[in-house]
Amino acid sequence: MSTYTIDTATSRANPQPAPMKRLTVPAIRGRKNADGMTGEPIVMLTAYTMRMAQLLDPHCDVLLVGDSLGQVIYGLPSTVPVTLDMMCAHGAAVVRGSWHAVVAVDMPFGSYEESPEQAFRSASRILKETGAAAVKLEGGEAMAETVAFLTARGIPVIGHVGLTPQAVNALGGYRARGRDDAEAAKILADAKAVAEAGCFLLVLEGVMEEIANEATRRVACPTIGIGASAECDGQVLVTEDMLGLFERTPRFVKRYGDLAREIGDAAAAYAAEVRSRAFPTEDQIYRPKN
Repeated sequence: MSTYTIDTATSRANPQPAPMKRLTVPAIRGRKNADGMTGEPIVMLTAYTMRMAQLLDPHCDVLLVGDSLGQVIYGLPSTVPVTLDMMCAHGAAVVRGSWHAVVAVDMPFGSYEESPEQAFRSASRILKETGAAAVKLEGGEAMAETVAFLTARGIPVIGHVGLTPQAVNALGGYRARGRDDAEAAKILADAKAVAEAGCFLLVLEGVMEEIANEATRRVACPTIGIGASAECDGQVLVTEDMLGLFERTPRFVKRYGDLAREIGDAAAAYAAEVRSRAFPTEDQIYRPKN
């Protein structure tokens, strides 16, 4: 249980944390029992900042510091240019803003593919500098040895197969995967390989529903769907997509808000009041007390 308090008198960045017991990797893995059944689906959302983590934490089982921050935060064309420094900085911010969810951090492109030893150096740096509980890496059979190497050395790993954004150049785009028999068989083999190597969660992204269902039945660890199937053991979305912060969202995203419009309206109202000198008012001005 969290027993400390934070002085909130001088900084809006540090609101009073609600004492909560943080979930653990074994607790998340245990959501799927030996019979392959998951009673309560796992809720996962992305978070890149302290404040967003604070808002999402009470509602989520896992907060993922995704390398999607490359596009969402930095305006990059893909996740490929994201660096380990970026992931560590944002991962630490999310850990500081959360008290309940398991925090996992994406390993960026180029930080783990070379060898299991390189992956261990990168993953151990992430865990040391952020305080996160786990890392996530993309790839199937080719990454199984790396997953086993990391898990054997005490680093919990989330796998990621199907549409793997770091491989966008090789895949030729972001289309759904598993449309033909060969591709479907490859996804199932990839899922089985990394699950058996020791992943405690497995993200299935952008795969045909039938393939996601089959993978969920075949692997012992819980699956997390994103553009996959309602039968996965949990779901993840990019929070900014879910909140409606972008005009264009992928087909598999349900928009639960329209924050882009609300922010635009608020900024327009502020701008109008500044230009008309209606803001600030007496309530926002400091004057000597009589």
